[in-house]
Amino acid sequence: MKQVEKLIIATRASNLALWQAYHIKERIETSFPEVTVELNEITSKGDKILDKPLALIGGKGHFTKELEDEMIEGNAHLAVHSLKDVPTYIPEGLELCAITTRQDQSDVLLSHTYKSLDELPLGATVGTTSLRRRMQLLEKRPDLKVKELRGNVNTRLRKLKEGQYDAIILAYIGLYRLNLLKDIPFVEKLDFFIPPMGQAALGIEIVSSNDRIREIAMSLNDENSFICTKLERDFVSKIGAGCSAPVAVNAIITGNDITVKAMLGYPDGTHIMHKELTSLLSECDLLGEQLAEAMIADGALDILSKAEEIAFKDEMPERL
Repeated sequence: MKQVEKLIIATRASNLALWQAYHIKERIETSFPEVTVELNEITSKGDKILDKPLALIGGKGHFTKELEDEMIEGNAHLAVHSLKDVPTYIPEGLELCAITTRQDQSDVLLSHTYKSLDELPLGATVGTTSLRRRMQLLEKRPDLKVKELRGNVNTRLRKLKEGQYDAIILAYIGLYRLNLLKDIPFVEKLDFFIPPMGQAALGIEIVSSNDRIREIAMSLNDENSFICTKLERDFVSKIGAGCSAPVAVNAIITGNDITVKAMLGYPDGTHIMHKELTSLLSECDLLGEQLAEAMIADGALDILSKAEEIAFKDEMPERL
């Protein structure tokens, strides 16, 4: 009789992270009945420090670092991440080897009072922690007041319900996975928003030296999602934007073609730069880097440097 194998998944302890980890556990145990999967739950620094913007505590990498440490120390074989939280630098000895099928990448505006972004009154208060969302929101509605919004999904929704914000912006996919959309009176998909690198896909990171774990992880991979998100990550890596920078990038496959579009600017919605490139899917390996190079040639690095400088200045909150 074949010996039962044990696989340990490192995961954050938030509701959404646990949903994702259990989803992957179920898929692995269905495909590999001889494997028993256990979860190693970690409360990350990014989940503990809720009174500061993410960029000031080191960006979204804090959501992944502790999980990576657990793998490096031999306490887990595999980590399940929201791909958008995974920095483009992967520590030695680990690899991001599989990307799950990407789902709806929309950002959504949620409110208990107003039906849509257009219906928000002048000077309304909108909650978001993301500089990317802030930039795109203020480009369209420079009159709005944007206020920091930290905490897990349930905490954010509670703050909205309590009236601390007229509206908040979150990723659709997390609300959908946790079945939380039913409790919110007004939900509007912000179709004009460009998502961040990797939104709505899960990244499976493994210990590189373990071929059996790689085999199991690769059963979760979706080839098209892998290609699209690789180009997005190449773009972010080349342009040198940290996870918290006001940068949006998205790759979409249409037939035999693939298009990568990106946007960056100041967090107050000014100095915006848009660009996109299309190529054949069979020739797209360098498309993300090429788009970054084209934007760098147009002055993107100066914009990003200035954006970082002004993002968290003490005198900015009222303007933001």
